[in-house]
Amino acid sequence: MSAPVLPQTWEQPAPVEEMRPVRGWRTVVWDDPVNLMSYVTYVFQTHFGYDREKATSLMMQVHRDGRAVVSTGGRERMEADVEAMHTYGLWATLEEQPA
Repeated sequence: MSAPVLPQTWEQPAPVEEMRPVRGWRTVVWDDPVNLMSYVTYVFQTHFGYDREKATSLMMQVHRDGRAVVSTGGRERMEADVEAMHTYGLWATLEEQPA
């Protein structure tokens, strides 16, 4: 005797949910009247590992525009960067990148 043949069933795949782009986060450093430009450059080099040219460019953006985005990435990493900037005595905030 052979095994009974079972009917094959076909299940329709679940509908693909609309994919929402994952938003990133960014660390913004703000200008302040306290810290020297050379110190801000030093912080960017020390914490982020930027070369002198990149660190100076970001520092000048902070000085000229009042703010600069100094790092981007996942929320937890950016929260750590903001806290580090506070530890260095810089004013920094976290913001979500626009879609």
